[in-house]
Amino acid sequence: MKRNSIFCFLLIQLFCLSALRAEIRLPAVFTDHMVLQRNSEVTIWGWGSASEHITIIPEWLNGDTIKTQVTNMGKWSARIRTVEAGGPYKIHINGSSQVTLSDVMLGEVWLCSGQSNMDWCVNYGITNGDEEAQKADFSNLRIFHLPQMGASTPQENCFSQWARCTPETMRKTSSIGYFFGRNISEELDVPVGIIVAAWGGTPAEVWTPKESLMSDPVLADYFYGSTQWWPIEAGALFNSMIRPVIPYEIAGCIWYQGEANHTRANSYARLMQRMISSWRTGFNKEFPFYLVQIAPFTYNSTDNGPALLREQQAMLPKMMHKVKMITVSDLVNDVKDIHPRDKKSAGLRLSYLALDDTYGKFVGDYESPVFKEAYRKGNQVFITFDGVKKGLVIKGSKIEGLKISGDDGIWKEATGKIEGNKLVVSTNGLQSSTKVNISYCFDDDSIGNLFSTEGIPVIAFRMEK
Repeated sequence: MKRNSIFCFLLIQLFCLSALRAEIRLPAVFTDHMVLQRNSEVTIWGWGSASEHITIIPEWLNGDTIKTQVTNMGKWSARIRTVEAGGPYKIHINGSSQVTLSDVMLGEVWLCSGQSNMDWCVNYGITNGDEEAQKADFSNLRIFHLPQMGASTPQENCFSQWARCTPETMRKTSSIGYFFGRNISEELDVPVGIIVAAWGGTPAEVWTPKESLMSDPVLADYFYGSTQWWPIEAGALFNSMIRPVIPYEIAGCIWYQGEANHTRANSYARLMQRMISSWRTGFNKEFPFYLVQIAPFTYNSTDNGPALLREQQAMLPKMMHKVKMITVSDLVNDVKDIHPRDKKSAGLRLSYLALDDTYGKFVGDYESPVFKEAYRKGNQVFITFDGVKKGLVIKGSKIEGLKISGDDGIWKEATGKIEGNKLVVSTNGLQSSTKVNISYCFDDDSIGNLFSTEGIPVIAFRMEK
């Protein structure tokens, strides 16, 4: 009797070990309702038993089978060719067990990352939020949310799943990501997936791999303290909110962050170069990276950090390939609210940039005039801009936020006028100054009224001549 009991116990143990051995596992980013990048070669990966043979059968390949094998470390991966946008499809993954992914779409996939202005959703309060949520039943848009949690080491997985866009899921997701993704989908008539990795209050350092920061003597010198609300350890959110989806194939990234870095603005462009480069290395692709310049807000800074940070952000497109920026200063109703509530206009402006720059389809203006150069002629300074198509306009009787100073360093209100594509600033009142400094909205919270004729605001700037 005792022998029979032992034999039964061993059989049960063997059965359990077999069941464990047979399991094919996928990371959370591969679930029903997902979107895979169209017309590409995408990587699918997972875990299984060492040396196990895996076959993958995507329906869009009409019976073609992709084969791979689990390594001795228990991991497998395969490259799969995708075709033109469409779906829904199934993907059958077979080994000693089977997994079937259903309602898989082929389309465009965008990463949406940053701090609270990217994370901001209808449930937090946006302009016309309830009305927008009611009409958000849009199955061609799919959403994958990475949970807000940090990690000290790189993570291979997370707790999430893809979901169709419904009024309920839209209310909880990034509003900017939603409006961006929906407009891309409607304009291109393709499915779109947005991967949302955002957390309010977080500095860019936590989104950058620690080893990348520590190898830079300037960035490594930053003191990484602690808060009770979010991680600020270097690399903590790269580890847990970016690494788990690498190397999922993406079309590009939209980024809204910077408010948390305004107290150390001077190194922001250097930091972002590190972050963007490390992400591109991880995804094995020089994808387009589109950022939103932080909006005017009453920071009450003592070092003009917010203006300096905006200046650093405006430098990035000149420093890195496929990096571009939009500004949203005209979308601010209250400079005492760090979260501009018109997220629809911001998301659409980002989508206009992506549609034009990535997909070659111009559907709306998005490009801000940005300071190019200046020259003095008599008692006037002539300022030219890049990004001006037809001309500049002043919305009001005079230019707001325009200041001038001379050798004495005392700033005063300046007068200016528009002549075609140029801003002409008078130096009257500076007497015989050898140096002329001019600034436009170069402070915490000035909202300017200088625009392109297409209605896009001029980016804040400072200059010396």
